[in-house]
Amino acid sequence: MPLDFSRSAPLTFGVELELMVLNTHDYNLVRGAPDLLRRLEKVKLPGGEVKPEITESMIEVNSSVHSRYEALLAELAGIRDAIVACADKLNFAVAGGGTHPFHLWKERRIYPTERFQRVSELYGYLAKQFTVFGQHIHIGVENGDDAVYLTHQLAPYIPHFIALSASSPFSQGEDTSFETSRLHAVSSFPLAGQLPPVSTWAEFNAYFDAMKGYGIVGSMKDFYWDIRPKPEYGTVEIRICDTPLTVEIAALLAAYAQTLSAELLRNRRSVPVEPLYRVYGYNRFQACRFGFEGELVSPFREGRVRVADDIVETLKRLEPVAPALGTQGALPALARRVTFASNDSLWLRERYRETKSLPDVVRLQAQRWRDDPPPQ
Repeated sequence: MPLDFSRSAPLTFGVELELMVLNTHDYNLVRGAPDLLRRLEKVKLPGGEVKPEITESMIEVNSSVHSRYEALLAELAGIRDAIVACADKLNFAVAGGGTHPFHLWKERRIYPTERFQRVSELYGYLAKQFTVFGQHIHIGVENGDDAVYLTHQLAPYIPHFIALSASSPFSQGEDTSFETSRLHAVSSFPLAGQLPPVSTWAEFNAYFDAMKGYGIVGSMKDFYWDIRPKPEYGTVEIRICDTPLTVEIAALLAAYAQTLSAELLRNRRSVPVEPLYRVYGYNRFQACRFGFEGELVSPFREGRVRVADDIVETLKRLEPVAPALGTQGALPALARRVTFASNDSLWLRERYRETKSLPDVVRLQAQRWRDDPPPQ
């Protein structure tokens, strides 16, 4: 049976945010998600929902579907406040960030759902190492062909989202020297990577049927791609971002994805797909390792360009598109972060230089998640 692609309103968007659940003694991860989720069931959220993730030290926020950046930001702030209030009553803390700086994967416990248990049985210790925290952004499209087109056309911009969202410089108690170390856990899965070079939804269905026939996949959830079509939602899902330290940054990233998608759909490119992926892995690594200072290679032109310069050039190109979407305030805020090379990995490293203590770093990032208000 072919995968049906559900139509959604074009350029609507929503986000998923994976968050840490922490004790308030040494700010290590705690098996607190079941208790926190039970308490949240009794709370009326301003929209969206909060769900379990693969281990009991994680929760996932799912926003509602939005068309305007300001509405998403307001909803995320309301959900954050509700989560923080419930966590306080349980003597837990909650934080953003792409990795917990010093937790040990062997101490994690798989959340007892059928799907998570199946993932654990299939992938062994990798499932516990998947206790990392990302932001996913869904962009609505009209049909499957648009989803395939947009998935490919977003590929060159993946380094932008990596650098802008980077918040995982520490892992297993060490500074990794990477701007984001979270993606190493994702890359370990055999079905990580990117969409194959299909050009239509019919071609993708043929690929999916073959993979299902081999017994390799059962649904789209089995593909851990950086960007993937999500036919049941009618969206393209960008999965590359670390979870930011604040809801403000999470909403800014979603605004960038919406505006960029609008421009790519409005001004359609007919570039061949295969060359895009020749340089994909190299450019992805450059952004993970060096962030804004990474150097990108284009398959279509000579020379290299800094990630920061490429983002600034793209933001300028998007200026005519932004007013119709209501993102004309969000894009300059992102440009300022690029100008000052200011991402969350820099903030975390600065806190470590000040405190010389990773537990204090996590305490401060939990405080920032709680107290950093959205812009007025």
